Amino acid sequence: MKKLCTYTLSILLSLPCLCSCLDKPATLKSALADKFLIGTALNVSQITGRDTAGIRVVEEQFSTIVAENCMKSGELFAAPGEYDFTMADKFVEFGTSRGIAVSGHTLIWHSQLPKWFCHDEKGELVTPDVLKERMKNHIYTVVGRYKGRIFGWDVVNEAINDNGTWRESPFYKILGEEFMYLAFQYANEADPNVELYYNDYNEWHTGKRDAIVKVVKELKKRGLRIDGVGMQGHVGLDGPSLEEYQAAIDAYASAGVKVMITEFDMSALPFGRRNVGANIADTEAYNKEMNPYTNGLPEDISTQWNTRMMDFFRLFLKNSDKISRVTVWGVADGDSWKNNFPMPGRTDYPLLFDRNHQPKPVVGSIIDAAMNK
Repeated sequence: MKKLCTYTLSILLSLPCLCSCLDKPATLKSALADKFLIGTALNVSQITGRDTAGIRVVEEQFSTIVAENCMKSGELFAAPGEYDFTMADKFVEFGTSRGIAVSGHTLIWHSQLPKWFCHDEKGELVTPDVLKERMKNHIYTVVGRYKGRIFGWDVVNEAINDNGTWRESPFYKILGEEFMYLAFQYANEADPNVELYYNDYNEWHTGKRDAIVKVVKELKKRGLRIDGVGMQGHVGLDGPSLEEYQAAIDAYASAGVKVMITEFDMSALPFGRRNVGANIADTEAYNKEMNPYTNGLPEDISTQWNTRMMDFFRLFLKNSDKISRVTVWGVADGDSWKNNFPMPGRTDYPLLFDRNHQPKPVVGSIIDAAMNK
C-alpha cells in the first residue's frame, strides 16, 4: 500500500509539468518524433555559442545535428598525422549535453582532404599499401574517439559521378573501387555498433542511383555492413521532380538499407549557365540574373518556394517507413553555403528559417501535416 501511495503521489506531482508540456506549441521535432529524426547542420558560430539565436532554434526544433565542416579530414588534421579535435569535440559535446543525437560527417572524401594524405613528399600518389594504412589509422582514430557518442557516420562521401562511373579521386586512382569497401570494413572494425552510410548528391540521377545500389549490393555480398544511403537533397524550384525522388527512395530501400535526406536545402535562385561571354556588360547582366533577390524574395517566389518545400516534406512523410532522418543543411538562411554558390555574393533563401531565425510558413505546414498523418 505504501508503494502504491508513493507512486500515486509521484504521478500527481508530475501533472502540472505534464499540463505545461501539453500547452507548449508543437515543434518540428515533437511533431515528427514518430516519423523520422529532423536535423540540421551546425557551423562554428553555433558550436562555440556565438550564434545564440541559431542555438535557440536548434534546441527548440531539431532532434539531431551534423557538423558542417569540423569533422572533415581537412579540418581535423593540424599537420601530417597530427590531429586537432578542438572543434569536433565541442560539436559532439554540444549535442550530447543537450540530448540531441549526433551524426558524423565524413570519414573518406576527396574534397577538403589534406594533399599529403594521398601523396608523398614529391607530390606523387602514394602506394596502395601506404593509403590503406592511412585510411585505417584515420578511421580507427576518429570513429574510435567518438564511439558511443555518435549514432552514425558518413563513411564515404561523393564517390560516384552522375552518369554512374567512379569519380577519379586520389582514392580511386590508387585503390580503384576497393577503397570504398575498405573504408566500410575499417569503420565497422572501429565501432561495430555505429551506423554506416554512403552519402552523395544528385542521388536521384538514374545513372548515379543505379551505381549506388550496385555498391550497396556489393558491400552486402562481401559480408560488409552498410546501414543507409544519404541523399544530400540540394534541390531547386525547377528540379528534380518528386517522381524522380520517389524512384530513388524506392531503389535504395529495395536494396535493403535505410534512406536519409542528409543535406536538404532548396535554392530560390536560378541555376547557373555556362559560356558567359567576356563582354563586361554581358557579365554584369549575368551577375544580376544570378542574384535577383538581394532585398528579399518577391511574394510569388516565396509562395512557390514554400509550396515546393511542402511537397517534398509530404513526400518524406509518405515514405516515413523508409526514411529515418531528414537533415537540412544549415539553421537559417544566412548560414547557407548557397549564398556563395556558384558565385560569391549571392543571396539565397534555401532553409526553413529566415535570416532573423523566424520560421517560414512551411514550418507550420510541416508540423500540421505530421500531426494529422
